[in-house]
Amino acid sequence: MARGAQPSASLLLFSLGLVLFYLASGSSVRVVEGQKTWCVAKPSASNEILALNLNYACSQVSCAVIQRGGPCYYPDNLVSRAAVAMNLYYASNGRHAWNCYFNNSALVVQSDPSYGSCTYY
Repeated sequence: MARGAQPSASLLLFSLGLVLFYLASGSSVRVVEGQKTWCVAKPSASNEILALNLNYACSQVSCAVIQRGGPCYYPDNLVSRAAVAMNLYYASNGRHAWNCYFNNSALVVQSDPSYGSCTYY
């Protein structure tokens, strides 16, 4: 752009659209393309929301790993089970930030949350 030239209206609208999309996405994590990410429950999420997330995710994907005897059954608490289920849903739907929104009760992380025999995919 020449010195003193004004940006076109379409460029301004495009830039504004990108900013609004970013803000609306609810994601504050910048993901490096090609880097694996996982979806986990926010520790501050309410039990009511986590139970809804767990039920929804498990209605869409198999949650056998969090059933009694499964590798992710322990620890036996809602936050842990919901996180595993939410990640299963996220992974099966392409690992897009919008598949880890869960009414703003989840986070996309870049550190593998797997533990013991429980592997997050």
